[in-house]
Amino acid sequence: MLPHTVAHSNDSASLPSQAMIIQGMQLRHRQRPEWGIGTVTRVENLTRAGITDQRVWVRFPNGGLKTLLRSAADLEVIGGTAAADHTFAARNHSADGGWLGAISTKKPEAAMAELPPEATDPFIPLERRLQHLLGLYRFAATGSSLMDWAVARSGLDDPLSQFTRTDLEGHFKLFVMDRDAQLGKLLHEARKNAISIDAIAAQAPPAARKMLQRFGAIKA
Repeated sequence: MLPHTVAHSNDSASLPSQAMIIQGMQLRHRQRPEWGIGTVTRVENLTRAGITDQRVWVRFPNGGLKTLLRSAADLEVIGGTAAADHTFAARNHSADGGWLGAISTKKPEAAMAELPPEATDPFIPLERRLQHLLGLYRFAATGSSLMDWAVARSGLDDPLSQFTRTDLEGHFKLFVMDRDAQLGKLLHEARKNAISIDAIAAQAPPAARKMLQRFGAIKA
């Protein structure tokens, strides 16, 4: 069976366009963090319309083997200069005592509940913040979805190595409160600036659409 091919559009990729991906590199897909940290198993260099690109095969612990285009996928290098500093996994690579030392200045429940900057950074266009935030409604507190969220939020392949399931359920409740509060803020900003959210809402997960209805942003 051929690996699944993913090519997400990306206005602000964290991996510089000139950066070359090499075999063995560890990557994280920012739009699908629940896949975990993947390892590059194969790289194919391409030239399209005179522009150099790469097709890379990445095996993710929770997503399996994916085929990605470097120019289209929102990738970040874990442990390198482009490593994200808002996940526990990236902090684990720091020289200041590893993961436990890195979270000593922030309570675990606060760190896990913290929303990703893609959903909160005021310098990111409202439409993109809202789109990312609505995507977070794919996570739920039940079954495997809770673990998908824990992987995405912590950056750890096995969150149960650091948290109990009861811990995760408690942290997720705080995350949901922050998520819903941020949605209210973004919807207020959209109304204030007369920005239509219809196109974004149409592509949102069912749980997100239900919440938009509760806020009166879309019709039932």
